Amino acid sequence: MKKGLIFGKFMPVHRGHIALIEFAAGQCDHLIVSMNCTPADPIAPALRMEWLRALFGHRKTIELVAVVDDFSDDSLPLWEATRLWSDFIRQRFPDIDGFFCSEPYGEPLSQHLGLPCIWFDPERQRVPVSATQIRQHPARYWQYIPEVVRPYFVKKICLYGSESVGKTTLAKQLAAHYETVFVQEVARDLITSNDLTPDDYVTIGHAQTQAVLDATKVANKLLICDTDLITTELYADHYLQEVPPVLYELEKQITYDRYFLLNIDVPWVADGLRDLGHRREEMYTRFKTALAQRNIDYVDVSGDWATRWAIVTGEIDRLLA
Repeated sequence: MKKGLIFGKFMPVHRGHIALIEFAAGQCDHLIVSMNCTPADPIAPALRMEWLRALFGHRKTIELVAVVDDFSDDSLPLWEATRLWSDFIRQRFPDIDGFFCSEPYGEPLSQHLGLPCIWFDPERQRVPVSATQIRQHPARYWQYIPEVVRPYFVKKICLYGSESVGKTTLAKQLAAHYETVFVQEVARDLITSNDLTPDDYVTIGHAQTQAVLDATKVANKLLICDTDLITTELYADHYLQEVPPVLYELEKQITYDRYFLLNIDVPWVADGLRDLGHRREEMYTRFKTALAQRNIDYVDVSGDWATRWAIVTGEIDRLLA
């Protein structure tokens, strides 16, 4: 075959799509991979095309195309729906010799187009997964998600709260338990006292944000974060009575899938930087209020170590189910 076509939403592209594209590329001289897009797509078209380009952009015989899907009508029976698809394909890709697919629409579309449908693993025995399954349960189907796509589906959790509530210890142990990485409070590596300037807090904010973005690329299903930008803002407000505006912008760059608010019902331990042991109730209230002001749901974590561990791991296990 000289020119073949594959089309789909690739939402996201997964190992099954990759196998289909590789199969089709071996059957024709030139393969068009057409990605259908609509304004309602839950994953942005630009990101999906970025993934496809990362996987196949270097292949000279594979052409990646994004098309606006304004021709589909899911309310129609398959026969009528594929007739609309065929009208679009004839107009947009008039010189193809056939198309490749694994879906039931292949047979009626082939009849409408008068072109062969080359089937690939229609029973999904080689790669038993769908994009819908991945969107609904990414951790369950992690092995079918390409590395370039995985950061999108990493679940990020924030261990949140005032000083000396066990965040760092818990972060390390959770990372070991779930075989993933954690992001520590980078301020610990940048400061030696709490006598900081606004520029110092901006530096911390940028560094903390970048640390999370970098760790997301290598995390295994889950990313444990020891702190967040709200915390940086709260301490800037406490020590400076002002919050550099850029911190609020940096806060928007990271969305956490679950917040755990660690209570102060554990002993306060001095470490050279901590100096608010006498104001624990006040700071705990400020941390809690900051979440409420942003309408962020959180899980309260209190009690002894075993109880805290059970609360956090139980919630994470549900998150990864």
